[in-house]
Amino acid sequence: VGFVPGEGGKNVAGMLGDMDVLFLLGADEIDMAKTGGAFVVYIGTHGDQGAHRANVILPGAAYTEKSGTYVNTEGRVQQTNRAGFAPGDAREDWAILRALSDVLGKKLPFDSLPQLRAKLYSEYPHLARIDQVAAGNVDDVAKVAKLGGRLNKGAFTSPVKDFYLTNPIARASA
Repeated sequence: VGFVPGEGGKNVAGMLGDMDVLFLLGADEIDMAKTGGAFVVYIGTHGDQGAHRANVILPGAAYTEKSGTYVNTEGRVQQTNRAGFAPGDAREDWAILRALSDVLGKKLPFDSLPQLRAKLYSEYPHLARIDQVAAGNVDDVAKVAKLGGRLNKGAFTSPVKDFYLTNPIARASA
């Protein structure tokens, strides 16, 4: 999909503990003890671990209360439509970030979801191919094979201990 740390960039483990401000966009699956003294802004729905650690909570809409673009495990881009409106002051994530950008004096170049999607598609055209799977390229497999490394012959185990508790809505309902 192309959303990986760039040259000199850091993954989550590399960022934790080494930042002044941390934005958690519904992210609760990280070790909050490793956030150090960072100022934490949480955008989410159900008051999970991220919200408990946050200095500021901006109430977001649940997945059923917002339109979204997702990429599933087979690489198929999918879109969802909002089923209902978020309660109270909760807003869709894009609207929260757009409003925050204005307050910070760094206004983002969109004012609506269609404008945001147009910008997204102009920079990442493959995300405009809704419900399509791009054909693979055998040469890509050869490139990966040439990277080297060692195969771990141990049994495959999932890092997910309980699939049904992998999201804050299910955890809040348990």
